[in-house]
Amino acid sequence: MSNTMTGPVEAYFEGRNARDFARALSGFSDNAVVRDESRTHRGPQEIRAWMMETIAAYDDRSDLLNVEMEDNTVIATAEVSGNFPGSPITLRYRFMTERGMITSLEIAP
Repeated sequence: MSNTMTGPVEAYFEGRNARDFARALSGFSDNAVVRDESRTHRGPQEIRAWMMETIAAYDDRSDLLNVEMEDNTVIATAEVSGNFPGSPITLRYRFMTERGMITSLEIAP
């Protein structure tokens, strides 16, 4: 099991947990797409709004359990706790990267 990573994915988790939206967004490309809870968010403005909305609703924090990297894909598994039924839960984050930037993120159980 690995739980080390660098770059934009690390910035996402660290920034989100610290409520530092600029850091959390710093690794996303201008045309990045996030899919979470059956919704799609495109571009930095929508992704920032999604982060702010979900943190306000759930006050969630992620503790990384495992990170797998292969080519341009990073799959991170995290225990997510917060103000929601069933907390904590384990979620899988699938990041696609291109030229060192996150181009897509899909979050699923």
